[in-house]
Amino acid sequence: MGELYALDFDGVICDSCGESSLSALKAAKVRWPVLFDGVDSTIEDWIVDQMHTVRPVVETGYENLLLVRLLLETRTPSIRKSSVGKIPIPHFLSLITMQPRLEGLAVEGILESWSTLKPIIMEEWGENREALIDLFGKVRDEWLEQDFAAWIGANRIYPGVSDALKFASSKVFIVTTKQSRFADALLRELAGVTIPSERIYGLGTGPKVEILKQLQKRPEHQGLTLHFVEDRLATLKNVIKEPELDKWNLYLGNWGYNTAQEKEEAAAIPRIRVLQLSDFSKKLK
Repeated sequence: MGELYALDFDGVICDSCGESSLSALKAAKVRWPVLFDGVDSTIEDWIVDQMHTVRPVVETGYENLLLVRLLLETRTPSIRKSSVGKIPIPHFLSLITMQPRLEGLAVEGILESWSTLKPIIMEEWGENREALIDLFGKVRDEWLEQDFAAWIGANRIYPGVSDALKFASSKVFIVTTKQSRFADALLRELAGVTIPSERIYGLGTGPKVEILKQLQKRPEHQGLTLHFVEDRLATLKNVIKEPELDKWNLYLGNWGYNTAQEKEEAAAIPRIRVLQLSDFSKKLK
């Protein structure tokens, strides 16, 4: 008998919001250079700051690029080139044609309606998911190669997690939508931990529910108590929908990228335990 932990990375092990926001800003300038003509550091700083607020909606890294552009158009409505009227959109998106005094309302709208908004703006802007993923990865790679210390420094491992990983008696797997090479670099450099590559399931390895199914089916994992720690409530709800995954103990990390409303909702779901950071570190040890 023993314990197996499947851990999300961003928002559970690593606070990467600073790095992902700056990388997204760099990538957005490459993807939409005309929109950033005349955009000064004050506006850029505001965008990065607001990215911390809207970060809970992000499932996969490329979405950060979309958020950067949307926030830019919220802050500077005059740059918006396309016609909103061609596509039915949630009411709050019309805020980006109004005055900056409504910025807060637009950010609130993003938090409430991102799943509806994302495909709409992808279509309106003529964007391709795979192309944005490739661009985001390329920009990160370039930053990592050109200034490794600055790239690493824009991330932080949550307090206590490094030691918990180093001394974990449980079998630990990383299950993330982050590209594996970035998760590996951060584990090595910030946490001082080396996790074998076959235990890191990153972007492109399949949906998390399918990875959990694979892990529980392995002969060497039979009899282990299964734990999945995630900071996205939507992901945990997807697990609950799969009867095959009933054996997994589910945890919402309340230190990660989720809202007060999501924490409250999770607390009302019997299958999910809302976990404190200190309790998480103790459980891993």
